[in-house]
Amino acid sequence: MIHSHDSPLDAALRANSVDLLHYFERRTTDDAAADLVAETMLVAWQREQDCPAGAEASRMWLYGIAHHVLNNAERGQRRRHRLANKLKTMLHPHEASHAADEGVEVRDAVQQLDPELSELVKLVHWEGFGVADAGQILGLPASTARSRYQRAKEQLREALEDIDSSSQRHCSATLPQVDPRFLPLEGDT
Repeated sequence: MIHSHDSPLDAALRANSVDLLHYFERRTTDDAAADLVAETMLVAWQREQDCPAGAEASRMWLYGIAHHVLNNAERGQRRRHRLANKLKTMLHPHEASHAADEGVEVRDAVQQLDPELSELVKLVHWEGFGVADAGQILGLPASTARSRYQRAKEQLREALEDIDSSSQRHCSATLPQVDPRFLPLEGDT
């Protein structure tokens, strides 16, 4: 419901705040998501004069801000982790271990993509934007967004095929062959 005294930004925030919260929840922890929504609102209010007219245009503008807020938060998180690992190594060199993400295979095919491709796929499939609109949020021309989306789909297909074929090879190499004659039949237990 739009109140008569609402500015276009107030109306846009009221209409999109829950969706922005879900956007962040799908990318971070629940606790961090609320803080990132607040940060997005702060930036939006600081740039209120830039808020475009129209519900869809203002929604896309808010998602563009949210994307930048998330990128800044992720950069800060990476800096904090690097600093913590460096301090741990300096303070306890004999106990230093590798960072938690070193040597761990990527489990989610979307996360295997280049971050820009990953975010494009997330905006299209998680947030419901069209490819051109998602590209606009990311600052890409529509044609570039479409070609990157196509590349992302191809890379996802290849990654999923690789995961599928390696898991089949892994299973056959590590599990013993069992003669079905020795398996219990239903009701034999």
